Amino acid sequence: MTPPAFSPVGLRLENIDKRYGRLLALRGVSLTIAAGECVVFAGRNGSGKTTLLRVVSQLVRPSRGRVTFSGATGDEQTTAVRPGFVAHATMVYDELTAEENLLLFARLQEIAQPEKRVETLLHDVGLSERRGSLVRTFSRGMRQRAAIARALLHEPAVLLLDEPATGLDPQGVTWLAEAIRRLRDSGRTILMSLHGESEISQLGTRAIRLDAGSIAADTRTGATFRSILTFADA
Repeated sequence: MTPPAFSPVGLRLENIDKRYGRLLALRGVSLTIAAGECVVFAGRNGSGKTTLLRVVSQLVRPSRGRVTFSGATGDEQTTAVRPGFVAHATMVYDELTAEENLLLFARLQEIAQPEKRVETLLHDVGLSERRGSLVRTFSRGMRQRAAIARALLHEPAVLLLDEPATGLDPQGVTWLAEAIRRLRDSGRTILMSLHGESEISQLGTRAIRLDAGSIAADTRTGATFRSILTFADA
């Protein structure tokens, strides 16, 4: 991946609730994530993982509480942080080529020198040779590469990945693990939701288990990676 053009960013969630009608998807979630951490959120379906990522991404507002971002020292509040988000759905257009997709999103985000940025990312994610192919012809793994490139267009300091390995074959998982490793080592703060132990989960520096919208276990407070991921996969 390309060298970072950002300052490391941490974040804090304070008493986050998120309600959808009668459903309370998040219940009083409070945690602090340091700049550069790679945090794995595990839990069964419906535990609140996706909702938490969407709240951090600023795509949905919490019903109560707030999310704040800070610099690496923890002192300076960062008010204009835009996380990169790779959702379960890849959010790229089937009837556009890989290059057209990235150029569209780059221009919507007012990225400087969009053609140059897109060229770099297509190379980084291994899609240069398929840049002119319609996305509808792509495998799940190739779509995921395009989605990651889209999320990285604005060189975010915070990257959110919602079950990024879903539907990938072993070769795709290996590529994804190496991509996440490079992004983690570049200094980005990464939050990703997973179901259980995998090649991807081994990249985490911290693991948190959610249960019914609440934090049930955290390696920072004594739980082990294996206990969190094994329980989530049960």
